[in-house]
Amino acid sequence: MKRTMLGGKIHRAVVTEANVDYEGSVSIDESLLDDAGILPGEVVHVWDVTNAARLTTYAIAAPRGSGAVCVNGAAAHLVSAGDLVIIASFVELEDAEARTWKPRAVFVDSSNQAVEVRAEEAFRAH
Repeated sequence: MKRTMLGGKIHRAVVTEANVDYEGSVSIDESLLDDAGILPGEVVHVWDVTNAARLTTYAIAAPRGSGAVCVNGAAAHLVSAGDLVIIASFVELEDAEARTWKPRAVFVDSSNQAVEVRAEEAFRAH
């Protein structure tokens, strides 16, 4: 049996731009993608902490070290520059691997620079 598990997330990033005229996706600083284990072209979920909007799109790499998090295309109607977002990817794992899987979590500062990267240890409410 396969299970769908959180693969990696970028936690509470600040949206630097919302560009409705771009053809789609979310542009993310390549360093953050690497830290979270997200590949360019990979499906990601964007959860807007500011306004509760939730959307699914794909990641594209923005320049490394830029701190860019740009929501593009139609999604730019749901998310605005300055909003806080969580960006997450998911992986499909066999049951045995899923039971020991530890997704990557990237915590950023107000400039979207990673301040902590860690494997999530447990999925329990605090």
